[in-house]
Amino acid sequence: MLESLGYMNVWVRIGDGTLGWRDEAPFDRILVAAGGPGVPPQLFEQLAEGGRMVLPLGDAEGQILTLVERVGGEMRTRAFGDCMFVPLVGKYAWES
Repeated sequence: MLESLGYMNVWVRIGDGTLGWRDEAPFDRILVAAGGPGVPPQLFEQLAEGGRMVLPLGDAEGQILTLVERVGGEMRTRAFGDCMFVPLVGKYAWES
């Protein structure tokens, strides 16, 4: 379907997004478009050295758009402001 629209460098996978895609890691960039309580550990593990991940962190009432960087194997975070996204689902989502 995407190839018919001219997109040749896109891969689609259906599954628990909080677990990432270990077979294709490491990633230079990860974008999470759903709010969750914290950085899913598997996603951080799959982030390349110097890589960046953007995700909304907080609770169901509101989140903070957060930049996560992997520097020297360590996690560095920087907040960018309030936001509200749909809830993340999966192993590292909010408990229902």
